[in-house]
Amino acid sequence: MNLLFKKSWAFRFMLNAWPPLLFAGIRIKHLSADYKTARVELTLRPWNKNAVGTHFGGSLFAMTDPFCMLMLLAQLGDQYFVWDKSADIDYIKPGKGKVSADFSINQQLIDDIIINTANGEKYLPEIPVYIKDEQGDIVAKVNRTLYIRRKKPKSMV
Repeated sequence: MNLLFKKSWAFRFMLNAWPPLLFAGIRIKHLSADYKTARVELTLRPWNKNAVGTHFGGSLFAMTDPFCMLMLLAQLGDQYFVWDKSADIDYIKPGKGKVSADFSINQQLIDDIIINTANGEKYLPEIPVYIKDEQGDIVAKVNRTLYIRRKKPKSMV
């Protein structure tokens, strides 16, 4: 495992202090020690409201930005490239109050990645993420597509 990911609590602290998340009001409330689950929250504040008083769509989208990629990178280790490739968002209802997004990396996804990248091919899994309000209603659905490829082993000289 990469040195960056040794302690999930320290990594969570660093992400919570990272300016793009900090200034948007996005907080990582939970990150499991094994990087398999995470919960991110966003509370409606004057600086993240849109013109009609609900959550700014860019903040909702940003809630999901680095997490799938970072959680998978922590799971797969240094022998893989893991990048965000693309994403789209479907706004379902206005977000008010506190909203949250839960992330989960299951063993089936890890197994699929290992199988699909075994011969050096790229793999582009799409991971849906649901942003929900305090009542559990879906505010937005984000589809995150990741680029994953196994690194070529360094040749012996």
